[in-house]
Amino acid sequence: MKVEAYLNFDGRCEEALEFYRGALDAQVTRLMRYKDMPGTPQPGMVPPGTEEKVMHSSFQVGNTTLLASDCHCQGKATIQGISLALEVANDDEAERRFAALSVGGQVQMPLTKTFFSSKFGTVTDRFGVTWMLIVEMHS
Repeated sequence: MKVEAYLNFDGRCEEALEFYRGALDAQVTRLMRYKDMPGTPQPGMVPPGTEEKVMHSSFQVGNTTLLASDCHCQGKATIQGISLALEVANDDEAERRFAALSVGGQVQMPLTKTFFSSKFGTVTDRFGVTWMLIVEMHS
C-alpha cells in the first residue's frame, strides 16, 4: 500500500510545476493534457477551452513523488488542511529553499532554531501549498 499527495491547482498546474522546478529542483516525470485523453471523453470531463490544461502529472522532489493536475480549471485552487514537510540536509539549503518557496507566497513562521531542529519554518507558496521546512536532525 502507498499514499501519495495529489495537488489540484485548478488551472495553474503547469505554472506550479515550473515554479517547483526552480524552487525545489523538481523533476516532472509525467504530464498528460486533457487533449491527449484517448477516445471520446464523457460529457463534462473536459471543460471547453481546457484542452491544453494538465489532466495529470507526477513530479519528483528528492525521493518523493507528488501528483498534480488542473482539476476543474476554474482558477480557484484551495489547498487546505494539509502541509507538505520538506526535510533538507543543512541550514544553507533550508534558507535557499524557504526563500524560493516564499516568492509570491506568505511566511507563516520564519525559519528559526527550535528544540527539534537547527532550522524550522512554514510558508504557504503562491499556489496555496503550505510547506514545513526542517533541517534533519543528526544523532
